[in-house]
Amino acid sequence: MPSKNKELITELLKSSKLSITETRVKILELFLKSNGALEHADFEKLSGKSFDRVTIYRTLQTFLDKGIVHKIPTTDTSVRYAICRSECREHEHHDHHVHFRCEECGSTQCLEETDIPVLSLPKGYDVRNVEVVVSGVCKACH
Repeated sequence: MPSKNKELITELLKSSKLSITETRVKILELFLKSNGALEHADFEKLSGKSFDRVTIYRTLQTFLDKGIVHKIPTTDTSVRYAICRSECREHEHHDHHVHFRCEECGSTQCLEETDIPVLSLPKGYDVRNVEVVVSGVCKACH
């Protein structure tokens, strides 16, 4: 692992008040190496290591709670996660951007430069979260 990534991971875990464990480091390495969102099964596949499924689930949930990763909605029953790149904090996500799902390769990308449009809801509705997923063909498959 490049020293820059190692330093980034160490700082991220310390600032989130999390202990630095081999599993947490490896999962964060995979996020940094990936070009998009990952789902639960990707961690074993991409690392070539055998991970305990419960440990992966708990680690991802901890990262979600601490504002390190965010969930991306899918049209199937899978859950995808992407590393937060904005000012997310514990129990407070600010990842207000569009996600793009490629119909060719199946990848999911965060389009951070594309903001979610402002919605105007009828009186009596309180917006807490907006998730936008656009599907089509990514630039790598085009």
